[in-house]
Amino acid sequence: MIWLRLIDFRLLLDLLFASLLGLLLLGRVTEARTLWLLRGYLFLVALAWFVQRYANLPLTSSLVDALVLACSLALAILWQGELRRLMELLGTGRLGVLFADRSRDQLASGSVSLLTEAAGRLSQARCGALIVLDLGSDLRPEDFLNPGIRIDAHLSVELMLNLFAVDTPLHDGAVLVQKNRIVAAGVILPLSRQGLNRYGTRHLAAMGLTERHDGCFCIVVSEETGTLSLASQGRLERPITSSRLHDLLTEALASAPTGRSVAADLPEHRG
Repeated sequence: MIWLRLIDFRLLLDLLFASLLGLLLLGRVTEARTLWLLRGYLFLVALAWFVQRYANLPLTSSLVDALVLACSLALAILWQGELRRLMELLGTGRLGVLFADRSRDQLASGSVSLLTEAAGRLSQARCGALIVLDLGSDLRPEDFLNPGIRIDAHLSVELMLNLFAVDTPLHDGAVLVQKNRIVAAGVILPLSRQGLNRYGTRHLAAMGLTERHDGCFCIVVSEETGTLSLASQGRLERPITSSRLHDLLTEALASAPTGRSVAADLPEHRG
């Protein structure tokens, strides 16, 4: 009798831990289509467990296991950036990020206007620029190839133009904006492996960072053409106008609390 109670207790504990892990995973996903995929995958895993434990159906169990394995491989390819980020957090011991509040640091409407104006003037002058907007990704110096020079200054159009002036030593790096302040300049970002033949270094850097951090947006100004681009979750919308950039940033901030990502609305422009 005690042995049976022990088995029941272990089963309840197993179900409790599995449910908590599932809720944690579902709670960390903000993009709707990704949430649907995760729900379907967790349903298959639960189905495979139920068939193996309570049904004597060897063929059905083998088919469900094969389907779970195939889906696991597919999701590993689709979510390689997210899985790499998870392993980085586990390896560095930054487990608190997994349980932290995912609400984004809201940019003030004035800050969005300042960023839009600065990007527009840089575009008109054909001055290459890369601006990183961290809206709650908990970026650390180790997330960059080079954390750059700490600035910690109020966001202003004039300062942004000076940082990206051609004759300044910080021109080629990125500017990091957090909580309506310019935190650092001359930041070197990791590059993306996609689009190597289509995009320049700034665009690859913007895609590389946003692949790893879904709470980041990158504004890119092409030095050759002055074209404006916006990167989110490893995808680019280009070319865009200053007014379109303002609308995208405003929409991203407005939709963040509902769990909807602007990346779903960004058509992947090729060429």
